Amino acid sequence: LLHSLIGVWRVTAAKKEPKYWLLALLNLLLCLETGLTLKFKQGRGYKWFSPAIFLYLICTVPSLWLLEIHHGTQYCGNEPGAVQVNVSNQDFNQSRDSSHGSEGTDHHIIQTAKVFVNQLSTICETVWTLALHQTFLLLLVVGRWLLPIGVEITRDQLSQLLLMFVGTAADILEFASETLDIEDVRKNYALINAILAVWTWSMLQFPLDLAVQHIGCKPTMSTRRIPSLLLCRYSAELWNIGVSLFIQDGPFFIVRSILMGHFRIFNQMLVFFTAKNILVVTLQLYRLAVITLDFRATILQKSRKGEVSC
Repeated sequence: LLHSLIGVWRVTAAKKEPKYWLLALLNLLLCLETGLTLKFKQGRGYKWFSPAIFLYLICTVPSLWLLEIHHGTQYCGNEPGAVQVNVSNQDFNQSRDSSHGSEGTDHHIIQTAKVFVNQLSTICETVWTLALHQTFLLLLVVGRWLLPIGVEITRDQLSQLLLMFVGTAADILEFASETLDIEDVRKNYALINAILAVWTWSMLQFPLDLAVQHIGCKPTMSTRRIPSLLLCRYSAELWNIGVSLFIQDGPFFIVRSILMGHFRIFNQMLVFFTAKNILVVTLQLYRLAVITLDFRATILQKSRKGEVSC
């Protein structure tokens, strides 16, 4: 909640319009979900899906969209990437002197907090936006760790999921920061919206636990339905391949290819990560072929014995 509210605060400060505080009302959905989970699920998580993470995305993503779009018309007064935070001892000493005596310690704390908030407001907006991106992804991983474990997911599976999310978060952060920092991209609002749309699409994998859970075969499932047998045996592997091809590396590769092929935007990091996306997509397709051939060999072997099952 605090992180989401900070995002709303930065949007309101950047746009200088109080109406953006209405975005804070989205946090009511998160509070409602918490109450319903405690009442009806006794604090237990859901199978395959985390509503809390999904609602956290809903609360935070709009603020980051607005900050990134506003970024195109706002620049730091100093050199790019430089931060000037003048939280000096003199400011705190002045607040201490003004609160000394009859006003008491409480007033001193309030004055010190005001000075600190004022100094935070002097930080360049681009630095704020990057910091919100970084903390957003970190909180997604830590939050998923601290949330109740879902039904049919073990602690070992949860640890695997968290390790996967750490790598995923790093790739997503790199994609957003590296592409949106290109000057030619900042001049094209259609490109900014397209990149943010792909970034948002990639975030949708975080509420799901399918990457470490196998669906499993039901006793009533027909043994002649080959696609169903393939899905029940390799559900986690197929989900990981699908995420890479259609949610993360595939879309990232398409965006970067458009930047280089159509808009003629080239730099060393863009070329490197495009090559990395090509390599990952190729390896995932190779993995899919290996799984399919292995499954086919197993089915043929069992069919000779008159037995086809998971």
